[in-house]
Amino acid sequence: MQIEENKSLAPLTTFRIGGAARWYVEALSEDDVVEATRWAEKQRAPLLVLGGGSNLLVSDSGFNGLVLRIGLKGIRVFVNENPKRELDDPRGYDVAAGEDWDQFVQRAVDDECAGIECLAGIPGTVGGTPVQNVGAYGQEVSTTIASVRALDLHEGVFRFFSNSDCEFAYRKSRFNAEERGRYIVTRVVFALRPGGAPEIKYNELKWALDAVTPTGVQPTLAEVAAAVRRLRQNKGMLLVEGDPNCRSAGSFFKNPVVTASQAMDIAAICDKEPPRYPAGAGGPSADLVKIPAAWLIEQAGFTKGYRLGAAGISSRHTLALVNLGGATAQEILSLASQITDAVEGRFGIRLEREPVLVGFD
Repeated sequence: MQIEENKSLAPLTTFRIGGAARWYVEALSEDDVVEATRWAEKQRAPLLVLGGGSNLLVSDSGFNGLVLRIGLKGIRVFVNENPKRELDDPRGYDVAAGEDWDQFVQRAVDDECAGIECLAGIPGTVGGTPVQNVGAYGQEVSTTIASVRALDLHEGVFRFFSNSDCEFAYRKSRFNAEERGRYIVTRVVFALRPGGAPEIKYNELKWALDAVTPTGVQPTLAEVAAAVRRLRQNKGMLLVEGDPNCRSAGSFFKNPVVTASQAMDIAAICDKEPPRYPAGAGGPSADLVKIPAAWLIEQAGFTKGYRLGAAGISSRHTLALVNLGGATAQEILSLASQITDAVEGRFGIRLEREPVLVGFD
């Protein structure tokens, strides 16, 4: 295990923002993960676990500790002996945390296994998906994750977590809530549906598929994944070399979950009905709905292409804050604060940030 010093973190993030790590190491095995954490403990150094760098904003001063990048690779396919009841003859995929997420989605689609096709094009690694309970277009990883293997930093042992153990909710899990920082995910087991039909819940996706699929013909998993990637690219949320809209963390804000009564209040303020969607697998009540944060931002007076110094709103999607070239982390946060204050001032809803902040006091 080779530890580097003063490693620039900006190139390792999709924002392309941030200072240097005091120390940096890449783990290629679980033994490396254990060794690195013990080294950090011995040095009394803060520890940051880094995957694909797609969901974080690093401070301009960097991180005064050890950055541990998870590089574990490997996918094992097996028949799931303890399937979730709602899955028909599921196939298990035991996937190392360092595997590229979109490549794994494509592997599942190529194998004609349903369950994650709407999550195509999302940047990052497999290990980050249970932490954030990654979701898009009506799918969440929580519906397919059978178990998670992680190193418990408090006890110094590896533990397995069942789906219910993970305590999934909308964009949340036990790994990013009360026990944030306690566990390092090293493997995730997904239970997918061989030959299963794709899930098409959002009208935006349905309309995109209607344009390329004959009437009355069910689209294939591959067609759904391809349509999702096109939609993401049109919004600047697909990593494409040279596209300035891609210097971002994707969606900067979570879609707020509100009551039906709150949705009515929003409609009254705007004198028009807001778009709304079911609250998802994590919603505790059928009375709750999600309102698109992008719509609220636009109703608060912000437009695509708005900029504040070298930070801006994507020219393709209001939900993405972008580095227009040379932006600082502080500029991104200043823009985010301007947006959240405006939305709260008009609707009484405080938008929650999606990316993790690193190296901020």
